[in-house]
Parts: sequence; structure tokens; C-alpha cells
Amino acid sequence: MLKIGPLSFQSRLLLGTGKYPSFEIQKEAVEVSDAEILTFAVRRMNIFEPSQPNFLEQLDTNKYTLLPNTAGAKTAAEAVRIAKLAKASGLCDMIKVEVIGCNQTLLPDPVETLKATEELVKEGFIVLPYTSDDVVLARKLQEVGCNAVMPGASPIGSGQGIINPINLRFIIEQAVVPVIVDAGIGSPADAALAMELGADGVLLNTAVSAAKDPVKMAKAMKLAIEAGRLGFEAGRIEKKKYATASSPKEGMSIG
Repeated sequence: MLKIGPLSFQSRLLLGTGKYPSFEIQKEAVEVSDAEILTFAVRRMNIFEPSQPNFLEQLDTNKYTLLPNTAGAKTAAEAVRIAKLAKASGLCDMIKVEVIGCNQTLLPDPVETLKATEELVKEGFIVLPYTSDDVVLARKLQEVGCNAVMPGASPIGSGQGIINPINLRFIIEQAVVPVIVDAGIGSPADAALAMELGADGVLLNTAVSAAKDPVKMAKAMKLAIEAGRLGFEAGRIEKKKYATASSPKEGMSIG
């Protein structure tokens, strides 16, 4: 069970809703993923324009918890304003804080992210900040009251997978809230590794929406996250320098 603030979820896959080839493929991918949390950029939606196309109209929103994000914000003030806009539209009290500090790498601004998180916590939001794999920043975000931390595996949309497993492991080991790996996941193997490291969940978008077959990839990610979590809970064997026989030697005779 994944618990974020007062909310509980069976699925540990959070799915983004951007850049799908069509609404129909998006809807099918969402359904086969069994994701319960869907994230989207508030700025890319015409939430106050009923006449404009809206992916929410394609889905039974009673089945999902919506996680609007503040993509496009460059400052804490912008992120707070976008979050309040989402709340005013009646979408959800949960918000993913995303404050980009570098246009080339799309890496988050640590200072503005911390400021926005602190302000939105005071405003009563359930706050999930997107960060780099900065161990100290992850701790400070928790100290100001965030409900989950979301370190990137690698730059947004890059598909490079987990490039710094050591830092992710440090963040997970020190966390007192859920750790959801966000950004850079490219394959089911990447997602499974994140879960084997002890992450509480994985947020995906491009890895599914830009796949040759988004629907199959959505199902593959679902299964990978489930397998990775089970592997983490089961506890893998230690790596050894030499081979170890898998069959017992006792009771064996050579005739």
C-alpha cells in the first residue's frame, strides 16, 4: 500500500498524461497500467475552457486521483500561483511541485523548489516536490513538511534510466515520507531497479507515451514495478565472488 499524506493507493505506478499519439491510446494505456494517480501540467490544460479538448473528458475521473503539476514555473511564486489555480478549479488538493532552473537540462531549481514546497505546505496542500537526486535537499524538503519526495533518475524525458543509484539509495534510506522516482525512466528494467532500491513508487510519462506501443509499455511498466517491489521486500541474495552450489551436498554418494 502506497500512502501519501492521508491518501492510500494499491498501485505504485503514477502515470503522466502528456504527449500520447491520441486520446484513445492514452485512455487505453491508463487503463492497462492500473495506475490510480494521473499527473498533468496545469498550464497545458484549458481547465476553465469547457469548449476546448480535455483528456479528463475521456476518463472516468472517479476512478483516479489527479496530481496536477506546476510544470512551466521558473520561480516559487509561479509554482504557488499555478497550484492555487489547480485547487480553485476543483481538481485536487495534491500538487506536484516542479520548478525548472535550467532550460537545457530541465533540472529543477533547488532553492525555488524548497520555497514553493514550504509555502504550499502552509497553504494546506498535499505536496510532492520533484527534485534532482540531492540527498540534502530531499531531507530539507521533508523537514518543511512535504508528503513525498520525487527525485529524478536522470533528466526529464531522457530515457537514460537511473544514473546515480547511490544517491537514490541514500535518499531512500533517510526518508520519512514516500520516495517516488520521477523522470528519466526509459524501460521496465529501469522501473524495476528503482523499486528494488527501495523506492515507494515510480512516476512515468515519456517512457510510455513515446514508446512504439504505449499500451504494451504501460502494462510492462506496471508488471516491472510490481516485480521490483516484491524483489525488494523478498530481499535479494548477496553477491559472491565465487560460485556456490545450489544443490545440497549432504547425502550424495558417488557410485
